[in-house]
Amino acid sequence: MEVINNIFSIFRTIQIRDIVDILAIAILIFGLFKLIRETRAVQLLKGILLLLIVYFIASLFGLTMLSSLLQTFFEASVVIIVIIFQPELRKLLEQMGRNNTYKKYIKIFSKHRKSDEWKKAVKKSIVDAADTSLLFSRSKTGALLVFEREIMLSDIASTGTVIDAETSVALFGNIFFNKAPLHDGASIIRDGKLYAAGCILPLTDNKNVDINLGTRHRAALGISEQSDAVVLVVSEETGIISLAINGVLLRDFTRDSLIDKLEEFLLEDYLDDDEKKKDKKKGRVKS
Repeated sequence: MEVINNIFSIFRTIQIRDIVDILAIAILIFGLFKLIRETRAVQLLKGILLLLIVYFIASLFGLTMLSSLLQTFFEASVVIIVIIFQPELRKLLEQMGRNNTYKKYIKIFSKHRKSDEWKKAVKKSIVDAADTSLLFSRSKTGALLVFEREIMLSDIASTGTVIDAETSVALFGNIFFNKAPLHDGASIIRDGKLYAAGCILPLTDNKNVDINLGTRHRAALGISEQSDAVVLVVSEETGIISLAINGVLLRDFTRDSLIDKLEEFLLEDYLDDDEKKKDKKKGRVKS
């Protein structure tokens, strides 16, 4: 009864802020475990837990030197964990930064910053990319186009050649011609212009990707996992037109369905109600 009374006395001292604090820590731990569940960091975490068990046993049996050594290790554990889990922590922070829950409210206030010229340039780049994709699909010419959105890809662009030119089917055709020096890399489209070409993209870490997908598709998935970019891929082997976004590959697009999807991803958040009504009549923007 004394133990039960002590437990109830502890519960009586709990306030709402304590519950919020516990829930926040629980969500943080759950998110961390979910993030590293299918990565190599799981093995590192198991090693740390093993060291904790060894430390507990060493303290229990009075193994002074071993327990002191492990205690020193755990005192510096914050720095050690940051070093060991740097890729996972970076991925977590990037996912937080890409959270659509608050981004949609930011876009509401930033709509007025997008001029009519910007919208026309983006629409033109979409149509040019779709027309080029159709030609490439028929001729089995590989292509990789990255449509930049909120997250700037200047570090990726620096691995290629800055062009900063208006888009056109002829320009895309020259860049991705199989004997052109820039055809193997990706091209980045920023604000409706071809900003850079011949860029090197990071490959996806997803082990569940179809083994039949080549380097272009893996690179498209990789940059879509690390940014909010929309990536257009034309397969050199099959001619299939695909889009990668948020680590998901959407396949088998036609010219018109590709324009629909690209305008949905790139323009819909920046159109006012009148523009959306006009585009819906044209079948270009989906609800």
